[in-house]
Amino acid sequence: MLKASVSPVVSSNYLKYLSPRSYPFLSHYHHHHQQKQYRALRTTTTTTFTFSKPPTHHPGPRTLTSSLFLQRNSKTSYITTALLLASITAAVVYQQQSQQSNMSSKLIPSNPDDVMVIRDVTPNVVTFSVPFLRFGRIPIGGRGTAVKLTNGSIALFSPVALTESAKAKIASMGNDVRYLVATDIEHHIFLSQWKSAYPGAKLVGVEGLPEKRAKAAPSDPQIGAEPFDVVFTKENKLGLKVDEDFDRDFEHEYVDGHANKELVFLYRPDRVLIQADLMFNLPAVEQYSRVPEAEKPKPGFLERFFMGLQSTEGDAKGMKRFLWYMASKPDRASFDESVRRIQGWDFDTIIPCHGETIVGGGKAVFDKVFEWHLNGKN
Repeated sequence: MLKASVSPVVSSNYLKYLSPRSYPFLSHYHHHHQQKQYRALRTTTTTTFTFSKPPTHHPGPRTLTSSLFLQRNSKTSYITTALLLASITAAVVYQQQSQQSNMSSKLIPSNPDDVMVIRDVTPNVVTFSVPFLRFGRIPIGGRGTAVKLTNGSIALFSPVALTESAKAKIASMGNDVRYLVATDIEHHIFLSQWKSAYPGAKLVGVEGLPEKRAKAAPSDPQIGAEPFDVVFTKENKLGLKVDEDFDRDFEHEYVDGHANKELVFLYRPDRVLIQADLMFNLPAVEQYSRVPEAEKPKPGFLERFFMGLQSTEGDAKGMKRFLWYMASKPDRASFDESVRRIQGWDFDTIIPCHGETIVGGGKAVFDKVFEWHLNGKN
């Protein structure tokens, strides 16, 4: 049995721990909460889980503490919050020590060429969209983006599987791949595959990623230990250059305050913002559009709950809360500074790794989603 005591007020990095893989093991949960009034409402929630099959790497009782802040006037119900905290805590227990090798083998569709959607977003920007189930349960999709620079070379962001169709598309763009960019600490699995096919390309990533890949390489055939040519850090991010040709066409911002260490790019000629997990735009309609209807995933309640937190529809309140309390928690001040710099760019289209591409009106959507980080949270 696992007991988790959750005291909401200060959140930690939940982004990588929100793991519905744990849900099959949850056969029961019970929660109660006591209310105390301060300047804001503080809730103490105790959640008890009974596992029908205890995770092998966490035997016996284990107590964890997580947190989440609730304002007095928040519309989030206590039951919904309890469910969210339950899923987060179970995720911490079941997945915190999972190996990258176990994850990457699940990121490759068995038939990627059959289900990949290749789309010309602009004459110079092409996306490669594929199905992807986060933690094997949540259909968030995956997307790589290729950009043809004004000098004719190609930059590839967040590479997905290098299929024959993808190779043919790159060839039609001139085949001169000079940059392979891992847009955060997570979107890197296929770098080695692309680097092998285009050995002259520079590898671009964030601090911590080279070490992460080197550690995973011995046990994961998908991941190599190739050296990175450009590594963004919190200290160098404002002055770092990729090279003259790349910087002529792109603005870039390293959002070190985000839990996943995000790299965001603006392709100035076409006013296209390219990013990975800074913001989702679920559901992932395009990314599952070539999957046979009978094979499409059927999300359950908790999966739909998470997806609702990653939608830009309406007032996007769920996404605002997710960004405020979870994604930006590592360093909200730095996160806010990054968001303000990005907001100052001139873009109209947003390409996320997960969910629908926003063609037209992207700046207004960005302003809505990041309202609290731009204007302050009332």
